[in-house]
Amino acid sequence: MKYPEDYINKIICGDSLEVMRSMPSESIDLIVTSPPYNLKNSTGNGMKDGRDGKWANASLINGYSHYDDNMPHEEYAMWQRACLSEMLRLVKVDGAIFYNHKWRVQAGILQDRQDIVLDFPIRQIIIWRRKGGINFNKGYFLPTYEVIYIIAKPQFKLAPKANAYGDVWEFTQEMKNKHPAPFPVQLIDRIIASTNAEIILDPFMGSGTTAITAMGNQRSYIGIDISPDYCKMAEKRIERNKKQSELAQFKAQTRLSI
Repeated sequence: MKYPEDYINKIICGDSLEVMRSMPSESIDLIVTSPPYNLKNSTGNGMKDGRDGKWANASLINGYSHYDDNMPHEEYAMWQRACLSEMLRLVKVDGAIFYNHKWRVQAGILQDRQDIVLDFPIRQIIIWRRKGGINFNKGYFLPTYEVIYIIAKPQFKLAPKANAYGDVWEFTQEMKNKHPAPFPVQLIDRIIASTNAEIILDPFMGSGTTAITAMGNQRSYIGIDISPDYCKMAEKRIERNKKQSELAQFKAQTRLSI
C-alpha cells in the first residue's frame, strides 16, 4: 500500500497497529478513536448474561466480530500503549488524539487507565454522558459516562469558538446501529467540528461513524478495523451517506432553480 492514495478516504481491513506502522510520521491531523475495552476480562459479573449483569440484553454481550476482547490486563495495557505511541507518531505538530475509554472498577481496584495513558501528553479529559439507559443490576447505579483523553501535540489548538464548550458533554446513544459499541454521531461531530483537521484517522473504525462524520464536515478520513464484518458495515454506511448527501444537494439545487 502507498500513502496517501491507498489510505485517504478508505477503510483498511487489518490489524490497526500493523497498518499504522506502515504510515508516514506526521501525516495525520486528528485521531478520533475508541478501542475495545477488554470487557470480557471482567473479574465481576459485568459481562455475564441474564438480568443480574450490568450488560444484560446489550448487543455487546455477544462480543465483537473477529476479536475476543479478553486479554490479560497487563497485555492489554501494553497493546494500547503501543497503539497510542503509533498514533502520537502519526499526528502532526499541531495535531491531537481524542482517545475514548471507560473507567472501571475491577475486583475493588479502580482502573482509570493511567497504566495506558501515563507519560503521554494529556491536554485535557472530557467526560461524556449518555442520555437515558436501563440497569437491571440492583448492586450498581446506572453507568452512563465515558471519558475522552485529549492527547495533544504542542501546537494543537481548537477551532475558533470551540473552547466555549465545557468539559462535560451529553449525547443520546446510537440505538439503530448494529455494531455492539457505536459512537454517537453527535459526539464525533462535536470533536471534528471543534478542530481544523483535514485528515482524520480512526484506527478502530467499527461501523464507520468517524468516517461519515468527517465527510459531513468536508474532511478526509482513514479508517482501520480488524473485522471484515465491520469494514463492510462501515463501507455500506459511507455509501448510503454519500447517496443521501447527493440527493439532498440535488433537491437543494432544484429548489434554487425554480
